[in-house]
Amino acid sequence: MLVTQLLTGFGLAGSAGLNAYVPLLAISLLGRFGVITLRGPFEILTHPVVIGVTVLLLLVELLVDKIPAVDHVNDVIHTFIRPAAGALVFAAGSGAISDVPPVALLAAGLVTAFSVHATKAIARPVVHTATLGTGGPVVSLAEDLAAVVGSLLAVFAPVMGLAFFTLLAWFAWKGVMKLRQTFQRPAGVDSLG
Repeated sequence: MLVTQLLTGFGLAGSAGLNAYVPLLAISLLGRFGVITLRGPFEILTHPVVIGVTVLLLLVELLVDKIPAVDHVNDVIHTFIRPAAGALVFAAGSGAISDVPPVALLAAGLVTAFSVHATKAIARPVVHTATLGTGGPVVSLAEDLAAVVGSLLAVFAPVMGLAFFTLLAWFAWKGVMKLRQTFQRPAGVDSLG
């Protein structure tokens, strides 16, 4: 049970690294409708005002993250927000708060979300440069969808969530390496493969 709870926490925190508000909204709504139980101080996430503010922040994030240049500013601001959200959703959504010290859960969520966010922040400029800015909105949409799928898998199928994020990380790494290779190829040199 504890391993499953921790996998849920890692999946939610990973999703927060992509979009801070998707997993927050997911656990808020799931808690509100009794699908999951949020313990202790995390019950506040089910309050209608908190849900409303989260929806508003999500809508702003969905919009600004699709606008070239503005998305970079958004990523800089979210360097602090996404790890904090990851810490919160890890502790709240894992349900492991009684089995593991809360500080350890918060730290694991913070590090997980920051790692995903940092990877995203490193990859985005490569995508922007290689696609002359046109790839940013597409990648942003893919990140949003991955955050939704990752959040739902984390709650309902944590082992599949782990597999999902492992595959996602592998594909992201391969994609960035391919873009970097294409971008760094000297002019006039064609690939033979």
